[in-house]
Amino acid sequence: MSAAPPPFSAEQLFSDLFGEVDFHLLDVRNEEDFQRFQVEGPFPFGMSNIPYFDFMEEEEASVAKVPKGSPVRIVCAKEGSALYVADILSSHGFADVSYLSAGIKSWGELLTPVRLNPKSDSFSLYQFIRPGKGCLSYGVLYDGELAIIDPSRNLHYYRNFARAHGAVITEVIETHAHADHLSGGPQLSQSQEAVMMAQELDFPDSPFTYRRLEDGENYCLCKNGPEMALFHTPGHTEGSVTCFIDGRYLITGDTLFIISAGRPDLGGKAEAWAFDLYETLLEKYADFPGDAQVMPAHYVSWEEADELHRFAAPLKELWNANPIFSLSSEKEFVQFICDNMRESPEVYIDIKKVNRGLMRLTEQEADIMDLGKNECAASHYDAD
Repeated sequence: MSAAPPPFSAEQLFSDLFGEVDFHLLDVRNEEDFQRFQVEGPFPFGMSNIPYFDFMEEEEASVAKVPKGSPVRIVCAKEGSALYVADILSSHGFADVSYLSAGIKSWGELLTPVRLNPKSDSFSLYQFIRPGKGCLSYGVLYDGELAIIDPSRNLHYYRNFARAHGAVITEVIETHAHADHLSGGPQLSQSQEAVMMAQELDFPDSPFTYRRLEDGENYCLCKNGPEMALFHTPGHTEGSVTCFIDGRYLITGDTLFIISAGRPDLGGKAEAWAFDLYETLLEKYADFPGDAQVMPAHYVSWEEADELHRFAAPLKELWNANPIFSLSSEKEFVQFICDNMRESPEVYIDIKKVNRGLMRLTEQEADIMDLGKNECAASHYDAD
């Protein structure tokens, strides 16, 4: 009797994608779920979608569609279907077959860190990449404390990261009330594990305690760590803020991305907020130094990453490369944003309610709601 196909973790999958390891990824979810959200990596790799029920109904024909000659890594929604298909492929002579442990959820929650600042600095600045969502969060480590900006709900990861660096989480900054993913900030605030900071315009009726951020204030992260200057930069939301850390690092939230800008329609006021976004990007951002490193809360594709696989770029480069800065007049800017707006996912309304503390979910409901790629860019030219 042959051995059962082994599982692999989301961390292993990410490592193999980064290392350009030879394998073929077989996604056995239904076509609709596959088209909505699939595994992506920094380098090309072989992938196909053959729903598991095809293997149930037409086993021989389905097996014949799976490429031979490379290890097969199987992904499904919850794990069970992938194991079922792995057993079938093994019985048909495929020698190297494995399945993703815990299903696509584990990929959706995966976080992987990359350091952004020189090791000679007195503090450490990390970008936490969430490849299954296209989300980016940030961490500042200093003197046994970790401050997190725009955390995901995977608090287990951040706690382990802090512990591994001899630190505890003490502060959480939300650049805005997120609509595309469930945030960990309110959870940390409600458990009194850390102080949450946010702009009141985005959390006016939230039942949890948080420290109000004010436009133009300066704040030392981790008590005596690097200085963070706060700027109210509305447009994506009314209460969006930009965090300028140590005079070098511009944490822009959903206001500015590497190749686009934040969509202004998620509050139902697309045109009005588009005018705010114009003032923020074309006027307020003009006051920041050109060599400031822009570090957004999202990315669309791995093509936006630099040679060290970090999603960061000098502001002066974006002035030339990001199409949003080529729209010089207010009227042209607003018209472009409104003309190119993609339809907002309905689930974003409920996600925002959850993040503001106005709606509760079970763990299973949260898992479902938080799955899938973000759609926070203002226009569709960067998402085709």
